[in-house]
Amino acid sequence: MDPRHLVEHAGWLTDTPPTDVGFVPASLRRAPMGVDALDTERLIVNMGPQHPSTHGVLRVLLELDGEEVVAAESVIGYLHRGIEKLAEHRRYNAVGTLMDRGDYVSGIHNELAFALAAEAIMEIEVPRRAQWLRVLMAELNRIASHLVWYGTFGLDTGAMGQFLYAVRDREALLDILEDVTGQRMMFNYVRPGGVVADITPTAVEKIHAFLSTIDTHLDEHDQLLGGNEIFQGRVRGVGTIDLETAIAFGLTGANLRASGLGFDVRKDRPYAAYDEMDFAVPMSSDGDCLARYLVRMGEMREAVRIVRQCIEGLPEGEFMAKVPKVLRPPVGEAYAAVESPRGELGVHLVSDGSDTPYRMRYRPPALYALQAAEAILPGTLLADAVVILGSVDVVLGEIDR
Repeated sequence: MDPRHLVEHAGWLTDTPPTDVGFVPASLRRAPMGVDALDTERLIVNMGPQHPSTHGVLRVLLELDGEEVVAAESVIGYLHRGIEKLAEHRRYNAVGTLMDRGDYVSGIHNELAFALAAEAIMEIEVPRRAQWLRVLMAELNRIASHLVWYGTFGLDTGAMGQFLYAVRDREALLDILEDVTGQRMMFNYVRPGGVVADITPTAVEKIHAFLSTIDTHLDEHDQLLGGNEIFQGRVRGVGTIDLETAIAFGLTGANLRASGLGFDVRKDRPYAAYDEMDFAVPMSSDGDCLARYLVRMGEMREAVRIVRQCIEGLPEGEFMAKVPKVLRPPVGEAYAAVESPRGELGVHLVSDGSDTPYRMRYRPPALYALQAAEAILPGTLLADAVVILGSVDVVLGEIDR
């Protein structure tokens, strides 16, 4: 190999230095200007890769001019586990364990998206009780997921005390989920045809106990963080994503609704038993970090409404349809999507008639949110970059897949 090629690939200057180095991609590094040149170089800062135990392992390469972000590049792949490829070698009932490890903060929604796609190909009619149980567990999981976002978003803006209160309420939810599914995180609960187990009497008691306090706790959460003047100053007018940009980047979920478009898969393409539920879709048109905060706080309140309807009107019947132990869907394909806490989480499933999927494509809403955040970072302050990334609520498990 030509030695000059190695030198150029390493990023060092081989000829006359450029007058403006500009933004350096993640695969390259800065070259010194030399002792005779007088020039101002911008600073390259690595945010990460670190693991704050919520967002996942993310590296953001920033070019700074003082405190201002000039350019940003997200570097992903540190958490890759090959879910889409592994699904081709798993029987249909076993794919749920892979989906749990995508968006690991809201596993119920991941499992449900895959189950809906498999049921569409096989034309399985899911019992009504199973549909209601799916909605119940999904909304409990939504609140738990949003509480993680709420707590860590406070940390991103400099608040600390409210995080402990968020964990308190999330622990109560994880106790309920564990009672029904046997797991606190990797549930493996939703299967093609229904759910693995019926709700338990102890779980019903825990849900009633949770519902008796959660409305007051949500008000307290909002006062602790949203009512704080310092927090308001950190998020109002920061990280604005207008509607045109949101649509261009394919944003969904709270990030899209905070920019003025009220698309919600549960309303626009109802699945499970959502067409039987009465709930509103919180919206804003400001598109900034504060708007995304307000929308998610509203979503938690609406999720509580849905949980109440499910627990009070849960129909009798079976929780699993009559399906073969080994599923072999006919040749075909289907796309199914759910409204996960981060937006439209979709699964495009292709069957070749065997007992394993021929191809499975996973649509991760957080990936599009991360790309949009990367695009709006230039022009903001370094401290605001942390807040903006926290406001779009990314989970690297589903981004890397």
